[in-house]
Amino acid sequence: MISIMLRPEVSGGQSKTMLIDEAFHFPPQFAALVEACWRKANPPSEWGVTPEQFQRLLERSVIRRFSGSEMDPKGIEKYLGGLHLDELALAGACSAGNAAAWDFFVKQFRPELYRAASAIAGESCGREIADSLYADLYGLREVQGRRQSLFGYFHGRSKLSTWLRAILAQRHVDEIRRTRRTEPLDAAENDGDSPARKVQFQSRSDSHDPDRLRFIAMLQTALTTVLATLGSRDRLRLAYYYVDEMTLAQIGKLLGEHEASVSRKLNRTRQSIRKSVEVALLEQKKLSPEQLRLCFEYAQQEWPYDLTRVLSARD
Repeated sequence: MISIMLRPEVSGGQSKTMLIDEAFHFPPQFAALVEACWRKANPPSEWGVTPEQFQRLLERSVIRRFSGSEMDPKGIEKYLGGLHLDELALAGACSAGNAAAWDFFVKQFRPELYRAASAIAGESCGREIADSLYADLYGLREVQGRRQSLFGYFHGRSKLSTWLRAILAQRHVDEIRRTRRTEPLDAAENDGDSPARKVQFQSRSDSHDPDRLRFIAMLQTALTTVLATLGSRDRLRLAYYYVDEMTLAQIGKLLGEHEASVSRKLNRTRQSIRKSVEVALLEQKKLSPEQLRLCFEYAQQEWPYDLTRVLSARD
């Protein structure tokens, strides 16, 4: 069995450990496992993917998942067994610019991609987003003479169609957010890997409440106090997102984090801010639950709070 072949290397009676970093390559003990993955992927010969190139795709996926960790043969074996290997090979071939692989991708995925884009952003906007995504997938931009394809970020952990839909949704939300530089923080819990960033409060038409300005001022003060207590990395992540309007991927690259991790941490920070603000208003300002609800509803209708100014003060 393959697992028997994946015992740690032994030298002088001592087990050797290997740290997985950007220079990681499979040691000889993984040869049988890599060969099994290659056979399972079984890319058509016209895609031009060699066993050596496919091995590097596997290594890049492992680096992405386990970077900074000590090599765990059993963990890597389990991880590779869960990859969508045929689609990883397709992405690798498209990233390399293989025409046959690209034609296959267009035929298999383009209709579904257009349907998903239309469902997310509407017919006309959806098609525009999908077309711009195709350009990035093909890699029209060059860096240091090398074509940069978005396929280079696909590592086979999810289905290719799922990965593409997530990018479409993220781009749609990014486009909406670019029109809003000042907005309240998300009000409710979101899924950590979801691209949805904005949750609306229920609106309230009562604009004649004499406590409106007082409630908004109290909320602003509480939020400013809570933001000041955040750790430097959490503040930086929020500033990149709300002030600099960076995408999750861009933030992840700057902070050395996976974009899904950036999304989870942003969500966790927003939840923590929300909870801390509620505690401050309920326990320190002695507001009732109904008054607290009004604070957030009034803020949704009229929010003069400038997140840009507050979060621009970097640690």
